Amino acid sequence: MSKSRPIMIVSGVAAAAVLLGVVSYTATRPSSGDGGAGGSSAVAEVSADPSAGVYPELEAYARRDASDKLALGRADAPVVLIEYADFKCGYCGKFARDTEPVLVKKYVDEGTLRIEWRNFPIFGEESEAVARASWAAGQQGRFWEFHKAAYAEGAKEKGFGKDRLAALAKEAGVPDAARFAKDTDGAAAREAVREDQEQGYALGATSTPSFLVNGRPIAGAQPLETFTEAIEAAAKAAKSEKPARSEKTPGAAR
Repeated sequence: MSKSRPIMIVSGVAAAAVLLGVVSYTATRPSSGDGGAGGSSAVAEVSADPSAGVYPELEAYARRDASDKLALGRADAPVVLIEYADFKCGYCGKFARDTEPVLVKKYVDEGTLRIEWRNFPIFGEESEAVARASWAAGQQGRFWEFHKAAYAEGAKEKGFGKDRLAALAKEAGVPDAARFAKDTDGAAAREAVREDQEQGYALGATSTPSFLVNGRPIAGAQPLETFTEAIEAAAKAAKSEKPARSEKTPGAAR
């Protein structure tokens, strides 16, 4: 996690760490050491109460940076979904193919949801390499195209060696192959991935995918309904908070 983040954030996430560390392992543990091929067998329950299961300290993990090339949606969207994932994780691929496109169409496109990606490589050197490559693709505005190519059905079975990463970059439409190769092996990519990874570990995540929805932890490639319920509850909470904020006079103490 970035050193600029307040230490108090870390101190307030013990309960969330238990959820992401224990539940996420149970729900998403790989069957063969490579992230698995199936989906989560455990279903997370999401209360209709917008505040249930929400840790306000975790909302600060959302960067809301309009220049973030690994994010999708409005920086001021009322709901932010943060995804900690590994490109070698089969469950992450299932979420990317089956669930994320629905969320984008239903919530991102109409301005309710922002998705922020965090590279969380946990399956060795190839995981680290493809994480850096995704960041490098993002520097040329092609992160989400690379994301789609890397998570295509059967993509991870082909591995993520140097030639394969170059092929994925080409498929994603990355315009400058030489810059992509240089950026992938550069210090900036390593630092960006390390920062994301440390943030995930600080939360107690031990498996992928793991998510935060406005401070609500969700572990595993859960059914679509789990995410829609969490997003709609968060949107409802954000809407109810907005009038209260607007009532504050300018310069009032926060």
